[in-house]
Amino acid sequence: MQIDPLTGWCAEALHSPSPNCNARPAGEVSLLVIHNISLPPGQFGTGEVANLFLNRLDPQAHPYFAGIAHLQVSAHFLIARDGSLTQFVSCGERAWHAGVSCFAGREQCNDFSLGIELEGTDELPYSDAQYETLAELTRELMRVYPAITPERICGHSDIAPARKTDPGPAFDWTRYRAALLAEVSA
Repeated sequence: MQIDPLTGWCAEALHSPSPNCNARPAGEVSLLVIHNISLPPGQFGTGEVANLFLNRLDPQAHPYFAGIAHLQVSAHFLIARDGSLTQFVSCGERAWHAGVSCFAGREQCNDFSLGIELEGTDELPYSDAQYETLAELTRELMRVYPAITPERICGHSDIAPARKTDPGPAFDWTRYRAALLAEVSA
């Protein structure tokens, strides 16, 4: 997997540029935030997450969508259940994924973070393919953005604990971190 440090785009990802982004105030990338999402909730492979990030979600298509179709949100990456990778925002730009957030006493995490969405829910196990893609992508992000260290990888729940629970108890942090370390020591 390769990310172009000049453009911030991953060569292996499907590129689907979202309008829901803007310039980073200082150009800094020093935090990685893991999320989960499924639309409608608990349903996978619908294409509706992309529609949300591209401002094309039809509020009439599902009762749940009426309450979220107006949101302007995005993430840098989405990893589907089959491990396929879509990139919505260049790593050089600020995606709108974290919302009101704080990491190590610093607020507005969107300013300095990258957001990776896993297609899933808090309660359902993630797929092997997702863990493989996530570990490979994370290693490349850490290579291109060395300020992202293992200590600066967290869940959405860690930076917005009063509002968010993702990636949830179903996410295996031990497995994920072991995959990162295994590659580093290999």
